[in-house]
Amino acid sequence: MKNYLGEFEELILLTVGVLGDQAYGVSIKDEMLERTRKNPSIGALHTALQRLERKGYIKSWEGGATSERGGRKKRYYKLTNLGLGTLTQAHELRNDMFSMIRKPALG
Repeated sequence: MKNYLGEFEELILLTVGVLGDQAYGVSIKDEMLERTRKNPSIGALHTALQRLERKGYIKSWEGGATSERGGRKKRYYKLTNLGLGTLTQAHELRNDMFSMIRKPALG
């Protein structure tokens, strides 16, 4: 069964993969802004992260509390095998379709 992603979900999964062990809400938001110039609200980002976790594409855990966050814990995210497989399918679909675009004859 193929799993299809919306653009925002795909960008989040890619960003989680890029960040590795440092993927948490603010770092994901910052990385997306730096790489894509898209600046999602933290609320939209957290809603999408929760949705992606329910679908089984990512898993999360709480890190230790830090004084810089007023004692609050960070929630970290990691791609699951299903999430990586879904990203791979999306990548292959895009590449296959791109290769089918007719190129104008040169000359």
